[in-house]
Amino acid sequence: MTGEDAGDADPQNDADPRGGNDPRNGADTQSDTDERPPTADGGVDARLAGLDAARLDPAAMASQSSGLDGLSTLLDRPSLARVYVYVCYWEPTTVPETVDALDLSESTAYEYVDRLVDHGLVTRADAGRPRTLRADPVAVVDPVGPVVVTPTVLHAVALAATDEGLARFHDRHGLGTLVATLRGAGLHYAGETTRRSVAADVGVRPTEAMLVIEALAPVLAVGRERDPYFEALFPDVATAMELPDLTDRATVPATDGPVDDGA
Repeated sequence: MTGEDAGDADPQNDADPRGGNDPRNGADTQSDTDERPPTADGGVDARLAGLDAARLDPAAMASQSSGLDGLSTLLDRPSLARVYVYVCYWEPTTVPETVDALDLSESTAYEYVDRLVDHGLVTRADAGRPRTLRADPVAVVDPVGPVVVTPTVLHAVALAATDEGLARFHDRHGLGTLVATLRGAGLHYAGETTRRSVAADVGVRPTEAMLVIEALAPVLAVGRERDPYFEALFPDVATAMELPDLTDRATVPATDGPVDDGA
């Protein structure tokens, strides 16, 4: 496993990406002992509302992907993204639960949580042992290109911490192409395109696209269930995707293997 990259630089949080109240049904996003970060000014939601299928075309996303690279250091640190996504999806949780779920050492888990807390991405209760962790779902829209970052995107980035094939794809083609391929994967699982067409759209070899699209199936499945901004990335096909059944399945960030969809 390559999830414990203790040499990572600290993540930056220059612009507050948090979208305010968590719209997940039934989620308790506030406790008496939690100190929540301030909400954003609503600009993110306005930009999310402006997205449509044309702006989210994989070819258009790949051609304007350079703007994504400056959004956040968190996007360049798969191991940190992995911990953030776990807390975001399975809050309230604790460091010991994170250690067990992600197979991290205790020292690494505390280090990563401390970094995320320092930069306002995770909150830690003041009382109780072990202390409860929570995280607001983030939504960041690139004002230049048709790029949106949500917990589903961060989960795809996090997968590079444990999936060598995806790590190579990320290193070779960059973050923007990975996000464009994630969008293409959603279209594929909705029956809107083929994996070869996705490869052509984003400018990678068909064999690369096929492997990555299969690896991203669980990311899409858990994102559709737990990411409140999932439809911002897939406004046209969110409910149409044929994805793995998560019932009775221990699905945590970056631990599920590829799914063979038979295509």
